[in-house]
Amino acid sequence: MQVKTIKRAKTAQFVFQKYLTIFIGSIIAAIGLEWFLVPNHVIDGGVVGLSIIGEAVTDIPFEFYMIVLNLPFIILGYKVMGRNFAIATFVAICFLTFWTETLGERMLFTNDPFLAAVFGGIVDGIGVGLIIRAGGSLDGSEIVAIIADKKTVFSVGEIVMFINLFILSGAGFVFGRDYAMYSLVAYFIIAKMIDIVIKGFDEMYAVMIVTKEHDEVTKELNAKLKKGVTLLHGAGGYTGESKEILYSVVTRLEVDKLKEIVLDIDDSAFITIYPVNDIVGGRFKKSGH
Repeated sequence: MQVKTIKRAKTAQFVFQKYLTIFIGSIIAAIGLEWFLVPNHVIDGGVVGLSIIGEAVTDIPFEFYMIVLNLPFIILGYKVMGRNFAIATFVAICFLTFWTETLGERMLFTNDPFLAAVFGGIVDGIGVGLIIRAGGSLDGSEIVAIIADKKTVFSVGEIVMFINLFILSGAGFVFGRDYAMYSLVAYFIIAKMIDIVIKGFDEMYAVMIVTKEHDEVTKELNAKLKKGVTLLHGAGGYTGESKEILYSVVTRLEVDKLKEIVLDIDDSAFITIYPVNDIVGGRFKKSGH
């Protein structure tokens, strides 16, 4: 009984943190839109961009387009990606429309479209990144891209970019070519900020080390980088000679230090390094923590 109570408490805490993150993310995204991008006719991609263009052309509020245009995608997301994603996305869109309506254009930070594209892109990207990190979305084009990815040779990123090229081109017809280019700048900044928020500033890298001095290398990595190391047993494909392979995960700032440690011990060591998108479980810690 006590175990069930603890599990319920943890679940409730997780749900609370999830929707608090979406709430905060929607406020930040709304600030980026209403205080920077929208007043300067700079648009984001996807449904948000279409909603900004729709408001400019028809005078129907941005919030109306956000809800109406996203509804089919939310239903599609429910079928393809599950109930939790659909609910989180719907809540995120409702929060965003509430805050865009509440904030409006009461505070305009700059009349310079380029500065608006840069700083609005940073602010909006942080907000959208928080929402995605919490398991939601503001844009139906991402759902379309995920589905199309399974049926075509194109990746999700390529499909989203293809869709957004048409939308950003539309900004050129409505607001002028200069604003379409400002919008392209904003789009790339938003995409980069989303990546930073989701992955963090300390990008992680998996490292595989083939060395004859595996015991000493392991001790040094444990001592100097405070990193756990996994020992894998392998063999040379050509010689059949038995080899020991070390596996570890480090941050971007620790890569050079790791190479220095390994090569000081064994200058003939073979090291491969590749980026890691996420880590679940284990006892990975950033140095200094």
